[in-house]
Amino acid sequence: MVKELGKIVLMIFLATIMIFSLNVVVVSAVTENDIKNKGDEINKTKEKLDGVEEELKGTLKQIDKLKSDILSYENDIEGLDNQIAGLETKIGEAEVNLKEAEEKYEAQKANFAERLVAIYEAGETTYLDVLLSSQNIVDFITNYYLVEDMAECDNNMLELMEKNRIEIETAKQVLEENKQNIESLKASKEKTVAALENSKVTQQNYANQLTEEEKELQEEIKKLEAEQQQMQAELDAASKKYEDEIANLGGSGTLQRPLKPGVGVVTCNMYYSSGKYHGAMDIGVAEGTKVYAAEEGIVLHAGWNTTGYGYLTVIQHANGLRTYYGHGNGTMYVEEGQKVERGQLIMLSGNTGNSSGPHLHFEVRVSPYRWVYGGGAGDCRRDPRNYL
Repeated sequence: MVKELGKIVLMIFLATIMIFSLNVVVVSAVTENDIKNKGDEINKTKEKLDGVEEELKGTLKQIDKLKSDILSYENDIEGLDNQIAGLETKIGEAEVNLKEAEEKYEAQKANFAERLVAIYEAGETTYLDVLLSSQNIVDFITNYYLVEDMAECDNNMLELMEKNRIEIETAKQVLEENKQNIESLKASKEKTVAALENSKVTQQNYANQLTEEEKELQEEIKKLEAEQQQMQAELDAASKKYEDEIANLGGSGTLQRPLKPGVGVVTCNMYYSSGKYHGAMDIGVAEGTKVYAAEEGIVLHAGWNTTGYGYLTVIQHANGLRTYYGHGNGTMYVEEGQKVERGQLIMLSGNTGNSSGPHLHFEVRVSPYRWVYGGGAGDCRRDPRNYL
């Protein structure tokens, strides 16, 4: 009887374990399925944004081309403004110098005129008269040196006046040239501004013709660009903050692999297999893999990023290079403003942000760090393979 009771208890115990295990499997299966669905959803969204140029019709392509033209015009206008400002400063300085030279010249003329008047009022006394009026040899020698000093003084004054006159003429010539140059630059700026406004009007006309779907895609592109501009402004501010440290950085212009040799597999380079633009190197690795600085540099960012990179580290190097290490798991070994050495541990890889699976997003950008959607003209992203 005891044995039978023991068997029953044992069977109930085993059944309980099986039911509990089954529930765990079911729960695990559901959780994994949810994660997979979420990953697929993220992947589809990313594919849509990264490859939206494939879906653009002629109208949107025209808008994108005009956007590039507008950016070029804006850069030209900024350059012209800088040149105009520089010339206006030179003109201001030249006018001040010219005024001082003219005042000095007029004072010298007045002094010399007073001397001539004094000589006239004293009669037609010449240097020879002074010498002949000497009473003796000592008086003669004294008068000789006096006359010599007077003649030298007169000559020096005349030479100085002539030098100042030439300086005035030169200053006037430079001033006139600068004024002509500034008028030419202003005319060029007016033409460029007109071209810019025409491009904007044309772009808006194209935008008015977009379908609702195309407008949605265009808004997504604008959002991406705005996010990138905001991130770029923050990084540039950090770069300015640490400019002294950055100026002292060394480096050969080459980079080392951000992972240990043999770790991870490259799953994507500058373009996806579909031909859509990616702009970086993706290396598939397990979450928690150690990531290292590709070169000596100053950390500009180390933490969460809202533009899809998840946990991100950005390092400024010499030679105008910046490297991005995206989708970390949140474990960061560096902080903003810190100097890192080549090969130094900076973070652990993960699957955060706009990521469909565990990997390291490794990106290289060059000055002036301008991000252009789809890798268009002027985009700052470069193929990491050219630096490794």
